[in-house]
Amino acid sequence: MISHQPIGSIMLDIEGLTLTALERDIINHPNTGAVILFSRNYHDPEQITALISSIRAARNGSILIAVDQEGGRVQRFQHGFTRLPPAASYALAPELAEPAGWLMAAELLAVGVDFSFAPVLDIDCGVSEIIGNRSFSNDPQRATCLANSFRAGMKYAGMAATGKHFPGHGAVALDSHLTLPVDERDLNALRANDLLPFKQLITDGLEAIMPAHVLYPNIDAQPAGFSPFWIQQILRRELNFNGTVFSDDLSMEGAASMGNFPERARLAQLAGCDMILICNNPSAAQQVLDALPIKQDGIREQRLLNMRGKATMTREQLMQSEKWLQVSTLINQFTQRL
Repeated sequence: MISHQPIGSIMLDIEGLTLTALERDIINHPNTGAVILFSRNYHDPEQITALISSIRAARNGSILIAVDQEGGRVQRFQHGFTRLPPAASYALAPELAEPAGWLMAAELLAVGVDFSFAPVLDIDCGVSEIIGNRSFSNDPQRATCLANSFRAGMKYAGMAATGKHFPGHGAVALDSHLTLPVDERDLNALRANDLLPFKQLITDGLEAIMPAHVLYPNIDAQPAGFSPFWIQQILRRELNFNGTVFSDDLSMEGAASMGNFPERARLAQLAGCDMILICNNPSAAQQVLDALPIKQDGIREQRLLNMRGKATMTREQLMQSEKWLQVSTLINQFTQRL
C-alpha cells in the first residue's frame, strides 16, 4: 500500500503553461504544499484545467492550487473568465458584492483551483497606490460589510476565503513588493480602524489570513508576517483566529530585512505562519524546500486541508447554469459602466 505524503508548508510557483520534469519533482517534495498560479500560466480554461490536473497528478498526496483573482488590477485569469471590477466599485452597488464573490469562486472552482487570495480587508487611507481601489472602502464599517458579502458569495460557491493584509496595509504609501513600508501608528489606532474588518470576518468564520510585509515600529520590532506578537498574540489570542495563516511572498523586498530565504522561512514559521509563499524565484524555493525541517503537524495540516475547494459543477455545467448567465451578465454590465 502506497502511503500519501502529508501536505507540506511551502507554496511555490511554476514557469509556464505546462509542467517541466524538474517541476514535477519539486511538486512531490515533502515540504511542498501548494502551487500559486500567475497570468503566465494561463492561456485558456481548457489549458489551465489540464495544467492543474497535471500538478495534482505530480504529487503523492494533497496539494492546494491558489491564484490572485480579486478583480480590477489583480485578476490573473482574464480571457474566458468574467472580468471582475475592483473592490472599491461595490460601494456603488453593494448588492453585487455577494454575487461577484460567488462568480469569482465558481469560475475558479470549475477549472480546479482551490482558492483565490481574497478578499482584501485593507482600509484605503488614501495614501497606498498598491492597495488603492483593491480596498472595498475607506470606511471600516462599509469595507467590513462589503468584504463580508463578497466572502459569503465565495463560501456559497464552495471556496474558502483569505483576508489580507493583516493588520492593514492601507495607511502606507510604499509598496512592500519593492521595500519595507513603515506604519508609525499605535495599536489603538489600528484597533479603531484597520483591524475592524479582520475582527468581524474572523467572528463570522474567515478561513485564512495573510499578514502584511509592513513594520509597525510603535507596536512591534518585526514586520507583521514575521511577528509572534501580531500572529500569536493579536491574531490567535486576542481575535481568536483558528484558521490558516499564509505568509505573503518571501521574495518581496518587504521581507528582505529578515535574512536569506531559509532564514525568512524559518522566522515566518516561528512567528506562526502555516504556509510560506515563495514566488518568482525557483532557486530560493529550492533552498527553502531543502533547508526547512520536514515536520508533521496535524493541526496545521487540517487548517490547510480546510482550504480545499468544493466544486459542485464542471465548467460546462457552470456556463449552462441560469445563475452563472444572470450573474456574469450583471457583473459585465456593471464593469462596463465604470
